[in-house]
Amino acid sequence: MISTSNVTLRVGKKALFEDVNIKFTEGNCYGLIGANGAGKSTFLKILSGQLEPTKGEVVITPGERLSFLQQDHFKYDEYPVLDTVIMGNARLYEIMKEKEVIYAKEDFTDEDGIRASELEGEFAAMNGWEAESDAASLLNGLGIGTELHYETMKNLNGPEKVKVLLAQALFGNPDILLLDEPTNHLDLDAIAWLEEFLINFDNTVIVVSHDRYFLNKVCTQIADIDYGKIKLYAGNYDFWYESSQLLIRQMKEANKKKEEKIKELQEFISRFSANASKSKQATSRKRALEKIQLDEIQPSSRKYPYIDFRPNREIGNEVLTVDGLSKTIDGVKVLDNISFTLNHDDKVAFVGSNELAKTTLFQILTGELEPDEGTYKWGITTSQAYFPLDHGAEFENNYTIVEWLTQYSEEKDVTYVRGFLGRMLFSGEDGVKRVSVLSGGEKVRCMLSKMMISGANVLILDEPTNHLDMESITALNNGMIKFPGVILFTSRDHQIVQTTANRIMEIVPGGKLIDKITTYDEYLESDEMARKRQTYSVQTEEED
Repeated sequence: MISTSNVTLRVGKKALFEDVNIKFTEGNCYGLIGANGAGKSTFLKILSGQLEPTKGEVVITPGERLSFLQQDHFKYDEYPVLDTVIMGNARLYEIMKEKEVIYAKEDFTDEDGIRASELEGEFAAMNGWEAESDAASLLNGLGIGTELHYETMKNLNGPEKVKVLLAQALFGNPDILLLDEPTNHLDLDAIAWLEEFLINFDNTVIVVSHDRYFLNKVCTQIADIDYGKIKLYAGNYDFWYESSQLLIRQMKEANKKKEEKIKELQEFISRFSANASKSKQATSRKRALEKIQLDEIQPSSRKYPYIDFRPNREIGNEVLTVDGLSKTIDGVKVLDNISFTLNHDDKVAFVGSNELAKTTLFQILTGELEPDEGTYKWGITTSQAYFPLDHGAEFENNYTIVEWLTQYSEEKDVTYVRGFLGRMLFSGEDGVKRVSVLSGGEKVRCMLSKMMISGANVLILDEPTNHLDMESITALNNGMIKFPGVILFTSRDHQIVQTTANRIMEIVPGGKLIDKITTYDEYLESDEMARKRQTYSVQTEEED
């Protein structure tokens, strides 16, 4: 168990947390939620001991081990992958290294023998003989193949490093597990594996995530940070949302009844306060009026953007024809003879772990890359807006936000352009901010403003939820559902894929295409999907 006693954190004059008293118990998975800047990651750092509170303390049950997801992706660059995972249990790793040093000695003494015996006993008690196989199992589950287990961390790419660090946090069955955005950079297969792991995890988990489906799947309680306080709600994310909305409605209804009572008392007092025969009653009701207090309803500090993609032109029947596209990158065939035709009401999610193939296809369809073979043709009525995976180059200039967006607008009126920025929570003063200094989330909101102002009837989105908070993801999800045109997109957000897509495509390793008119959940459950996964697994084992 882990708890806080009167924890307060002040940053300058502002109190980020004020006298927080909360208890996290064994057997529960807590989703820590709140608006951007509410202090979710900061609170996890306080719990893990990485940050000292201004006042108060964190109490952990004696003898319990706490583990947290490391955020420094370069910290273990000189270590082998398997060692990095085992380092999740620091004491076990220390024992392994000390044993290695002792057994490597040429002049092995009696004292060394005694020490080695002590270490072996502690090692066995900590299930040390299974450490490597346990670490390998975690890595395989997250999609890090056996061929990478003995690689040095610096040789792995970004998403692979994230998976290793996640395996490190999960390693050794910690009593308390703190996870800050564990689904970032994970493909949907790895997220599904993590969901099952956490559902079956018996100890205490506290997780910060912007993935609503993930929170619904794994959480038994929600800890909501708002106005410097943390309030617990039983149930998952959807239950928290309904409960919080119900509470606000109940308070409003109670206040309405109180206001009606106040009005009734005020009318009586004003009518009869001067009437001698009624003055005693009027005085009594005046005292009753003074006792009535309205409940203070604080609006949530959360802010939701308004995302509404409105096409300037209705899309025709001929949308896109792709015929025999192939592309090889660095000697690897990422697209192999891919063909498909899009219809005017298709919303296509490209899923699976082959992220390079998805991005390559989008780059070809938007004219950024040339295919090695094959052709594609957009219909005459179509116009495309593209959200690339890497959009950093868009902001390598000295424009203000207003100037940046104006260049993409047919209507050059500043008020018109500011209207689109206002929808994405950029206030008047924000308009003069230089785009080169924007945060990751602000740049994504600018890109979505650009797509809205374009009036395109085909949207191509490559991981648009990266860097977005939960409120912005919800707004984007609603905008994609309402959009009357065609969408091709990739997303690690299960809920966006499930609620938006009516057609699923997957480019499997080797570059072949699976194309099904279905929802994402149905696709995952399909027999064909199961067979495909099994075939790919067998092929991988044979290659190893």
